[in-house]
Amino acid sequence: MSIALDSLRPERADPRGSIAIVGNAPGIGPVARTIDAAHQVVRFNNAPGFGGRTGSRVTHLALVNRGGQMREWLADPGFLDRPVVRQAEAFILPFPMLPTEANAPEPICWTREALVLLRPLGKPVHLLPEALHDEARRRLARGTKDCPNPSTGFLVSLALLLDRPTDSGEVNIHGFGFAGWPGHPWAAERAWFAEAAAAGRLRLHPPEASDAS
Repeated sequence: MSIALDSLRPERADPRGSIAIVGNAPGIGPVARTIDAAHQVVRFNNAPGFGGRTGSRVTHLALVNRGGQMREWLADPGFLDRPVVRQAEAFILPFPMLPTEANAPEPICWTREALVLLRPLGKPVHLLPEALHDEARRRLARGTKDCPNPSTGFLVSLALLLDRPTDSGEVNIHGFGFAGWPGHPWAAERAWFAEAAAAGRLRLHPPEASDAS
């Protein structure tokens, strides 16, 4: 399965360059310089700490495109003027677009509206496909009959790591607390990241305090 770095890396970026994936859990140490030194810096949603303790670069900003958070952004006339939005080189919408008939009577998918919102910025918007979700669920289910609901952080990290050459630069994970909305399989996601770290695929930097990823 090939999706990830070839389609998500910034234009003209080294496909084997280093990556910093920056979650939103509190307790990230003084690593702004380390994060900003990466070839690719991926952040999520409101990106707390951006412009300060977590650095000032963002090549990709992942914006959750289902649920109430996107609905709030759509109603915010100043959303496009947020520094992290202005400075992002591209955006990632982690969830596939639901058909119109599946998005009623109460809308949960705001993909169409998000694409319209971001269009004036003239920057690429990457929509993660259902095939990636299937692969994420397969890995997190670990051979059981469970159908886990992967977090945005897991989906984006998996997309970036799939088919990534083994001789590539470091992938550093900051600010992933593996806690938050109870519908995500946090224990399974933590285990997957730990195994990937043990295999040398990434370096996991746990926050000093964690309640979100």
